[in-house]
Amino acid sequence: MPQDEETIISFSSSSPQLREMCIQESSSDVNPDHVIDQQVFNIRMVNSEGRREAASLLIRKRYGWRGYSIDPFSDNEPNRIILVADTEGKTVATMTLCLDADIGLPADENFRDKLDELRLLRRRLSEPSRLAIEDNIPKRVFASLIHISYIYAHNIFGFTDWVIEVNPRHAMFYKKMLGFQLFGEKRVCTRVNAPAVLLRLKLEYMSEQIRKFGGLMEQRGQEKSFYPYFFSPRDELGITGRLKTGRT
Repeated sequence: MPQDEETIISFSSSSPQLREMCIQESSSDVNPDHVIDQQVFNIRMVNSEGRREAASLLIRKRYGWRGYSIDPFSDNEPNRIILVADTEGKTVATMTLCLDADIGLPADENFRDKLDELRLLRRRLSEPSRLAIEDNIPKRVFASLIHISYIYAHNIFGFTDWVIEVNPRHAMFYKKMLGFQLFGEKRVCTRVNAPAVLLRLKLEYMSEQIRKFGGLMEQRGQEKSFYPYFFSPRDELGITGRLKTGRT
C-alpha cells in the first residue's frame, strides 16, 4: 500500500478528459453551465494528518446533522484506505475502503455471521464506509470515489466482494445506482445507533458495468445508474497501472 500522500486523478466534472497528476504536483446532475461543474476536482489518497482531519470534520458534519454518532478517527488502522475529493483547497467528499484482515471489517460488529458465510466460500471481502459528501457536488465526484475504491479493492488487491451497512431508507439507492443486493436483514448498527441492513455487491458485476457504461456520462442513453459517470475502461487501465507501480 503506498505510503506517501498521492493525488490519483484530477478532472472537471463537465469534461470527460482526465488530468493525470504527479506526486509532486499540487493540484445532482452534471450541468456544464453550472459554476461548480467548471471547477477541477482532485481525488487523493490520504496519509497526512491534515487531510485526515479535514476528512474527519466532513464526516462529523454530514453524519452529525442526521443525528448519527460516529467516531471518524477509528479509520487510523492499517487495513484502511481513505480517499478524499477536493476542489480549490476544500475537502468536499470522502470515503474509506476497509480491506478484510485479521482485525475484520466494521460490518463484523453487527453482521459477523453473514460475512463469515462469504468467507467460508473463499470470497475476499472489502467494505466501503464513512461516505460523506457536501451538498450540490456533481455526480462524477461520487462516482470517481467509488471507482477508485473499486480499483484498489479489485484490480490491485484482488478482493471479490463489497459489503456495506446502510440505513434501510437508503438501501434502494445503492441497489438501483450500483447494483447492490440485500444480504442481511435489518439490525441495529451499534456504531451509529441506527437501523441498518447489509448489502453485497460482487465486484465482477461492477467490472461488467464499467465495461458497458464507464465514461459515457451524458451520452448514457436510458441507463439510470451511476456507471456512466465512472471512468472509461481505458482510463481505468491507466489509473490501475500507475497505482500498481506506485506512480500517480
